Amino acid sequence: RPDLAAALRELRAQYEALPARNLQAAEDWYRARCASLHERAARSQEAVRASRREAGECRRQLQARVGEMESLRGAHESLERQLQELEERHSVEAAGLQDTIGQLEADLRNTKTEMARHLREYQDLLNVKMALDIEIAAYRKLLEGEENLFSMGSVGLPAMNPLPNPTYSFQPRSSTPSF
Repeated sequence: RPDLAAALRELRAQYEALPARNLQAAEDWYRARCASLHERAARSQEAVRASRREAGECRRQLQARVGEMESLRGAHESLERQLQELEERHSVEAAGLQDTIGQLEADLRNTKTEMARHLREYQDLLNVKMALDIEIAAYRKLLEGEENLFSMGSVGLPAMNPLPNPTYSFQPRSSTPSF
């Protein structure tokens, strides 16, 4: 029996040691699992913090871009208004210049017409002058002929003039020159 009692005690000690070992193994597994979960939680928290930082940075960048976009939109609208004002001003200036060009062209036509009229008058006066020069030359020749007659002497002067009254009977020619 003692062997049996000793074997039973040994068995009992083994059975009592087994739950203690199982308890120790369960505690070790639990601690390892908790450490693993704590490590994962720490990594997840760090990832969440990094995501929050990144989200905050993205939010700040988005706000900066929105502000920049609003600023650019305002600048664009201002430039559009300036462009429209410039186009209106240039169209008014262009219309004014077109009016000035039209007025200058009308003045040029009037000046050309007036020049043509003056040219015709000048041509008419030139024709009259030439006719007068021809008449003057004819009178000059007549006077030279008379002077030659006077220089030859006053002999036979009444005989040369068949008219009873010694006056000139020269008729002026027309104003057109005859060549």
